[in-house]
Order: sequence, then C-alpha cells, then structure tokens
Amino acid sequence: MNDRLDPSMQALPHGVMLNAYPDSIGQRLADAVALLKRPELEGAFSLFYILPTFFNSDLDRGFSIIDYDINEALVSPQDLDQLNELGIILKLDMVLNHLSVCSPQFQDLLRHGEGSRYRDFFIDWNLFWDHEGRMAPDGKIVPNPEHLKKLFMRKPDLPILRVCFPDGSRKVYWNTFYQKVDFNDIGPHDFAHIEGLHPDHATTIADTINQAIAENACLEEMDLGELSNHKEEVLAVVCHKRDYLGQMDLNARSELVWEFYDETLRKLSEYGAKIIRLDAFAYLHKEPGQPNFFNVPGTWEYLELLREIARKYDLIIFPEIHAEYGSGIHEEIAHKGFPIYDFFFPGLVIDALDRGTNQALLQWMEDIEAQGLQTINMLGCHDGLPVLDLRGKHVNGTVYRHGLLGDEEIEATMERIVSRGGRVKNLFGADGKKIAYYQVNATYFSALGEDERKLRLARAIQMFMPGIPQVWYLDLFAGSNDYEAADNGGTAGHKEINRTNLTMEAIEERLALPIVQDQLALIRLRNTSPAFAGEMLVIEADPHVLHITWRHPEATATMKADLRSHSFTVSHGNGTPEEILMSF
Repeated sequence: MNDRLDPSMQALPHGVMLNAYPDSIGQRLADAVALLKRPELEGAFSLFYILPTFFNSDLDRGFSIIDYDINEALVSPQDLDQLNELGIILKLDMVLNHLSVCSPQFQDLLRHGEGSRYRDFFIDWNLFWDHEGRMAPDGKIVPNPEHLKKLFMRKPDLPILRVCFPDGSRKVYWNTFYQKVDFNDIGPHDFAHIEGLHPDHATTIADTINQAIAENACLEEMDLGELSNHKEEVLAVVCHKRDYLGQMDLNARSELVWEFYDETLRKLSEYGAKIIRLDAFAYLHKEPGQPNFFNVPGTWEYLELLREIARKYDLIIFPEIHAEYGSGIHEEIAHKGFPIYDFFFPGLVIDALDRGTNQALLQWMEDIEAQGLQTINMLGCHDGLPVLDLRGKHVNGTVYRHGLLGDEEIEATMERIVSRGGRVKNLFGADGKKIAYYQVNATYFSALGEDERKLRLARAIQMFMPGIPQVWYLDLFAGSNDYEAADNGGTAGHKEINRTNLTMEAIEERLALPIVQDQLALIRLRNTSPAFAGEMLVIEADPHVLHITWRHPEATATMKADLRSHSFTVSHGNGTPEEILMSF
C-alpha cells in the first residue's frame, strides 16, 4: 500500500452491497427483506445501502432530512432486526450540509426568531456576507465580484431562501440545494385590514402579485406604483400566504451543529449501520473569500472532527464527492485515510463496451492498486451517471493533468447516452448561466442501449473490480428509463428516470429472466468466494480483451472478456484447477 495513506484507515468489509430506497422493492423495507430471504438471492449480498427516506424527510427523495428518526411509514425496527439476522451490514446516509425547513431546529427558529436556541444553527446569508458585498433593493446582500465568481452553484441565481417570521420580518438564509415555494390563493380580501387602502386598490395589488407569482418574479422588487407606500404591509401578507420547503445549509461554526452530528452518528450506529456516507460534505465549510465547495484546510478539519466522532460509535465514514479525475481530490481524500466512491467506473465501462477498448479502464485499475485506494463502485445509482468526473485538469487552456478519458471521448459518451434517452443535469455560474453538464441521468441498462449482452458483461467487470461492488436494484432487474416519471418529477425530474419502484409482482416476473439470474450468479460468486479477498492480477492481453484473475490460497477466479463482441467467460476453483462457471 502507498506509504502516503493514513495508517489509521479503517478497512471496509468484504462482500457485495445492494442499494435501494426502502420502498424501491414492493412498498416497504419489509418487502426488500423478504426478497433477500428468497432462495434466488441466497448468498448474493452482505451489505445494504438504504437511501434516506429511511428517515423522516420531505424533499429531494429523502435528502432533505427532517430528523434522523426511523420513517415508520416505510421502515420498522423489526426490519432492521431481520437484516441483522441475515448478516447484512447497513450503510446509511448522513446529510452534512443541510436540514429541512421542517426540521425541529428550523421550526424553532421560525417560531422564536432571535430568541431561538437555534438562531445560529443555520446560515443567515446577510450576516455571513456583511461587509463583503452590497445590499440589493430586494433586501439581500450580493457578494462582491471577487467572492461571487468563486461560488459553485447547484441551481440558477444565488443559493438563498427568503424566510418569514411571525412578526412579519423577513430574512435570507443560505440554501445551496433544492427549494419548493408555493403560494395560497391571494385575493383583495387579504388586504382588507390595511388602513387607507381602497378596495379597488386591493384588487389591483392582488392582480399584480398573482401575475408576479405566475412569472416567478422577485416580489421584493415588485413595483406597486402609487401604492408603494403599502408595500411592506402587502409583502407581510404575502409572506404568510406562502408555503415552502428547502434544504437549509447548516452553520458548522455553531457548537450545536456538532452536538447534532454526534447525536446523529450515535443514532445511526444504534440502527445497526457500519458505514456512513457523508452526503454533500464538500459544501459544509464556508468562508468569505473561499470557494463554497471543498475549500481547504477547513474541509479537512471538519472531516477529521467527524472521524473522531464516528470512531466513538465504531463507524466507518466516507465522504461523497463528485470531482474531475484531473483535480486529484479523490486521491487527497484516500490519502487522508477515507474510503472513496468510485465515480469513474460507470463511465469507463460504458466507454469500454461502446469502443471495445480496455485502455482507460486498465489505467484506473492500476491507479487503485498502486495507491491502495479503498473504493465502493457502482454501475447505476439513485443519482446520475457522472461521466464528467473522467475529465483532466485544465489551467488557462493548458492540460495540467490528463483525464481517464479525453474531452472528445467524454462528449461522445454523453451524446450516446442522451441518444439512448438519457436526461442531462447542468451546473450554473453565479450569473445563472449554464457552465457545464453535471450528470446524465438514465438507467444503466438504457445507457447501454438496452443491450443484455452489454449489461451482463458490465456486471461481470464490476464483480472483478477491486473495492466493494454496490448494485442498484433497478440495474439488477434490467430496468429501462422511466420517461413518465422524469416528465412529471418537477425540478429534479431528471433523477426519477432511474428510480422506478418495482412491485412484488414485477419482481416475481423479473426473477425468472435470464439477465437477472445471470447477474445474480455473478454477484453470488463475488460475495461468497474467498478468491476476492486475495490478490488481483491483470493479465496482459490485446486492447479489446480484459483478462483478470483473483488469487487466494483457498480459491481462484478468472474473467476473460472480449470488449468488442461482449462475450466473456468466468471460471472458478476452490484450491483446484479452475472450471468454467459461465460462458456468454
């Protein structure tokens, strides 16, 4: 292992990991537990990553946490007991950067304002940027240009949500991710209490406001003309006619936030979790003059504090981050002693199977082995396919570090996935303009052109990769793009293309399909054979051939694949000469 790696790194458990929401399979987690008990899945999985509708949440399919109590509509303590009896190790999420507007902490802030115990728990945007920007007419501070250009945006416009307090005052809070704002019907009667306002004028104001809402205009900048002297009273009325949800950024400078993190990690360990994925950790540390994404050294300091807390509860934490290969952030995280998500693998496999070449995939495997990286890899997942992560680093137009794929190959991969029905997610600059693709959303089966030979080989390659293989439930059952869900999903609809909940009837039908049975055979081999606890050897072969052997004193396993024809063989031996288990 590379001597730069932190010697205190905790080792990840062995085995294959299932990945699903509590209601992805059937209607409740109990249905997924029942599936894992079936003979068809015996020996297939040792770990289960359950996504955060496990907890009480209200937005972004679970990632807007209200609290970390069990969501009793989907999960029961008995489900967790049965998973433990099956020997299944849990992986759960902890969303570091934000909590829901509906969290007890934010609701207390709304009720009590400056008198709330949680007045510093969230980030008051204007207080944060005080003396670092200019006050706009609508009451928010716009950071100075040198700060603004460093902000990394997940949506157009500034990352803020306007919040109304019971006394009619309004504040602006940092809101990096999703928000949803709805207005109840507004009519002239809502302004009847405003002294000196004629009923005809109340009608005019109501019409003006409803039009502004329909156009998604900023109400604070609304021009009421000769009625402007009533603007504050009008806005106070409108404020109380508004319902909103949002993922409110936490103020990690607050001691209460760290007490909350400690309590949360303790609670997750009591549910039986062993591995904790730190969602959105790179946005947590914020400081004027620094980027709001993975700034250093603050990010490292926070991660070390979290690791110390996690060790109290015998938890392995790992930070989830999307970053270009050329930035080297994945290496920095690994060398600090953390496991990493292998976000490079999904795009590399699509490229290898579409172009019939092993070059980029072998380069990444060599990186993993040479640097001793602990990885969790996947094909599909609850989010998009992170093809852009494969890019190199460019400085002033010059290549600083080459990527795993060149820009033209990446663009071609994106175009192929989109041509097969994928949807694109973008990133934005501070001016609201698109600056880059972020992810392309599709089921992995659809991203491969719904070619069963490709899906079967992709799964075989994954099972012979180093690291923990994580299997998205919909990939296992060869799910296709769900365009209706994507079209009806609103702001984050692109993600719903790959989140179809499967009924138990659909599961029953699909378990009989050869493409499902073949994947389960590959998964079971990886999960149960001692070979994969041994040494991985990549056998030198032609550029269109991928030849990998795992060797252990008790067993060996070998895969030899033709990346052009998508044919392959898998053989296995328990201390004896290997015999072919499957050939396609």
